[in-house]
Amino acid sequence: MGDGVRWERAGLVGAVIGVAAAGAAAGVAIDRLTVSRGVRRKAQLALDAAGPYGALRGTAGTAVAEDGTELYYEVDEAEPDEPAAEPPRRGWLRQRRGAPDASPPRLTVVFSHGYCLNQDSWHFQRAALRGTVRAVYWDQRSHGRSERGRDQAAGGPATIDQLGRDLKAVLDAACPEGPVVLVGHSMGGMTVMAFADQYPQYVRERVAGVAFVSTSSGKLAAVTLGLPAVGARAFRAVAPGLLKVMGSQADLVERARKATAELFAGVIKRYSFGSDVEPSVARFAERLIESTPIDVVAEFYPAFTEHDKGDALAVLDGLPALVLAGDKDLLTPSAHSTEIAEKLPAAELVVVPGAGHLVTFERPDIVDPALARLIAQAADAVRAPVGAALRELAESRTQGDAQVVYGG
Repeated sequence: MGDGVRWERAGLVGAVIGVAAAGAAAGVAIDRLTVSRGVRRKAQLALDAAGPYGALRGTAGTAVAEDGTELYYEVDEAEPDEPAAEPPRRGWLRQRRGAPDASPPRLTVVFSHGYCLNQDSWHFQRAALRGTVRAVYWDQRSHGRSERGRDQAAGGPATIDQLGRDLKAVLDAACPEGPVVLVGHSMGGMTVMAFADQYPQYVRERVAGVAFVSTSSGKLAAVTLGLPAVGARAFRAVAPGLLKVMGSQADLVERARKATAELFAGVIKRYSFGSDVEPSVARFAERLIESTPIDVVAEFYPAFTEHDKGDALAVLDGLPALVLAGDKDLLTPSAHSTEIAEKLPAAELVVVPGAGHLVTFERPDIVDPALARLIAQAADAVRAPVGAALRELAESRTQGDAQVVYGG
């Protein structure tokens, strides 16, 4: 087999396996095959300019993980005219700690993103909540602006438990005091579960609410990815070994992945969205996933089949909670969200018809009010002030075709 053929096949495999594992995968439109790469690139640049998503920035900071990895985060502060709350006689946190009365606590919402994404994947939620509440957005190790995981660079495995400890480092650095609401999408939701499992005392003392978006507490090895049963079994059999080989030949695969960008874009659309989205939104997802190196894709993938944190949800039981998913999600099917909600009886369960894995991109008109409701509920529980605009957003409900299942 010639080098050119081998190179091209490596690219096709890299696009399909790497992106399917990340949250994107298969399907190529005829026009993508007939349009030249140069024309395609010009169209991409035009879409990037038309939808400058991911451009929001906050005050930068760095947390240091247990292995020395530097974790990048940004803080969006609440606007100064944030309405004050009456100091509770004995606040929620003070009741637990027995501290004397003091000024109302400041609530911080911490957002953990998914696999092969970065903090910019919260763009639509960040835009909606900006200025209404203090918020922290961070890049998971080896993603975005965070440093490549030092343990992984030394040959160690990536684990969800380690991500939970990374979250603890970010919390200690970005919000060392006051109540927090933890929000996680996909791998970010698993990160929150791992954190709760390892730091139950912190949860009892500091966590005021939690949101799980398009995520799972386990059994991901059984997910079919929308493939026939035979195909799913074949994928699960070959993916770990193939990804390991690809990760060891990252330069070759990255060149091949760029050469097969047309296929890559089709894969992303198939596994990210359940309905048609604006081309600029689809391109935004493309950019985020394209930016994740293939060796990072490879080293994180095995962690998902080992993920099992159903029992850890008991630590979060009784807190204000939101569980949200699209019913067309091929990567973390909505049935997994239903299982999470069953273990958190007080949670609001929101299932969005027609939406896929990146429901945060696809239906922010539903996601944003649902998150605002959770934050407002958590703020009320700890008597923390939040902006009037957040409460206004929390009271809005999408009508018409956006039928939502509200539980709890």
